[in-house]
Amino acid sequence: MWKSMAVFLLLTVLFFCGCSSFVCPRTCRCFSNTIRCNNVTEGSVSISNTGVTVFPDITSINSLEPEFILHIYDNLYLQEIPPNTFTGMTREYVTMNLYNNGIREIHEHAFNGTKIDKLVLKNNRNLKVIHTDAFKGATGPGVLDVSATALTKLPSQGLESVLVLLAQSAYALKSLPPLQGLWSLREAHLTYNSHCCALLSWNTHRVQHVIGGSADSTLLMDMPFFPEIDLLVEDDGFGDVNFHYPELDFCQTRPTLVCTPEEDAFNPCEDIAGFGFLRVAIWFINILAIAGNLTVLLVFFTSRNKLTVPRFLMCQLAFADLCIGVYLLMIATVDLRTRGRYSQHAIEWQTGPGCSTAGFLSVFGGELSVYTLSTITLERWHTITNALQVERQLVLKQAAAIMAAGWLVCVGMGMLPLVGVSSYTKVSMCLPMDIETPLAQAFIIIILLFNVGAFIVVCVCYVLIYLAVKNPEFPGRGADTRIAKRMAVLIFTDFLCMAPISFFAISAAFKVPLITVTNSKILLVLFFPINSCANPFLYAIFTKAFRKDTYQLMSAMGCCKTKASVYRMKAYCSENAIKNLLSTSNVTQADCCAVQWLTSVIHSGQCFL
Repeated sequence: MWKSMAVFLLLTVLFFCGCSSFVCPRTCRCFSNTIRCNNVTEGSVSISNTGVTVFPDITSINSLEPEFILHIYDNLYLQEIPPNTFTGMTREYVTMNLYNNGIREIHEHAFNGTKIDKLVLKNNRNLKVIHTDAFKGATGPGVLDVSATALTKLPSQGLESVLVLLAQSAYALKSLPPLQGLWSLREAHLTYNSHCCALLSWNTHRVQHVIGGSADSTLLMDMPFFPEIDLLVEDDGFGDVNFHYPELDFCQTRPTLVCTPEEDAFNPCEDIAGFGFLRVAIWFINILAIAGNLTVLLVFFTSRNKLTVPRFLMCQLAFADLCIGVYLLMIATVDLRTRGRYSQHAIEWQTGPGCSTAGFLSVFGGELSVYTLSTITLERWHTITNALQVERQLVLKQAAAIMAAGWLVCVGMGMLPLVGVSSYTKVSMCLPMDIETPLAQAFIIIILLFNVGAFIVVCVCYVLIYLAVKNPEFPGRGADTRIAKRMAVLIFTDFLCMAPISFFAISAAFKVPLITVTNSKILLVLFFPINSCANPFLYAIFTKAFRKDTYQLMSAMGCCKTKASVYRMKAYCSENAIKNLLSTSNVTQADCCAVQWLTSVIHSGQCFL
């Protein structure tokens, strides 16, 4: 007759090195740094608060209790579980409480020959490795608790019988094992909600397989019995009476799964792109932005013309917009590689160096583009309004100093989320959307106000430029209309890029979100990179000067020599005509402004202003 209550053998050993008061239990043999226990037939063994460095030899315990419990905890110098550690301990199911030790590694075949009902490894904060074959030769575990450990991955084998998985506060566990190896899983309490998204998505497919009859029924019928688990309860109250209702077979076999934490507003259970058409659009936009801006940089760097202030600023703008193109390329690549299974890789991506790099490029490139656009517009306005005062015009050294200051500001903005002010890890698009602290909230608001202020500066400067260039004697001439249209195009592209994002971002920054993260991806893909795609064309590629530089480059390569000669001749004639006009005595202030604008057009190619 088994005892109604298990008899506990407490080996609460105060076994620190050099402790003279330690007395070895009569059922064990003690050495300098190990304990060996034999022929323990009671239902529980506890070894705690010791200084042992080698795992106790408990292979000869041979307990006959049906529910054996092994407590080994608070042994801070116990660093590993070697192979075959528990072989022969008991033939029945065992609960192993191996928590709060100094365990760093669990070797292959560590649990060989055991039937594990519950395995608790929580609070082994140095535990980094459980070998793939650690559970080989073992049955179970039914419950596995690896909370508050340093594990980076779970073994890919031996988890087929796990019904309950606990991995809370396991921040290093950024990826799950192959989900097919968790076939029996019914309940999971994890650290990251994206892992729950992956499990629930997989469970949906598992249900469909069961309903469709494609699942192996033996996987459902032959699951081991774990007496301590509430999810599987045996009730023998009706003896051998078989109440069978065929219409309820589906309910009996449907594998349900409960998982926490659930998805939140920042991390919905979806791919990075969210929508199918965005997946196509993001590739088109990033290729356009990269190709356009690389072309501008290539032509300007290989041009034999003198590096002027407008050309220098154009190169800065092209580089900033190229950063946005590279950012979109990184996002599109990860989306393509993780399509349909992003949740399984979400934490690895969002907390990894790739997402941090992409986020930095988005903030740095975006703000540097805005800053450079404002500088270009201010330089044009300053040059035109000071047409008669050549000494007040911006020189290359001054432009370099202005852009150096802009680089410092924009690099600082990009670096702040990397040092804890907001974060790039909040969303899959790697943008700083974390506003949980007042400092992070202030950071986002400052960026948005910076963008809005830059847009106002651009608008005001273009209006002033138009008023300065316009000839009052011929108000109806077609040139004024063309200039106004070109200015309208530039302002409209800036407005499309900044207005929608700024409006929704400011509302979200004040914690009154008007749009979901899923829908915000439409703005981030279709509106955020508008300037990066349009700027190289509006400010460079569509200009005559750029075409001249392009033909000169191609001429140096042995082709299009005739076209290059034509453009050189046109430029020479235009400069001579302007010099002759300036040499006349009856030139008005408005005419001089117009001539100065034409001069800047010829040297920089800014036919779109």
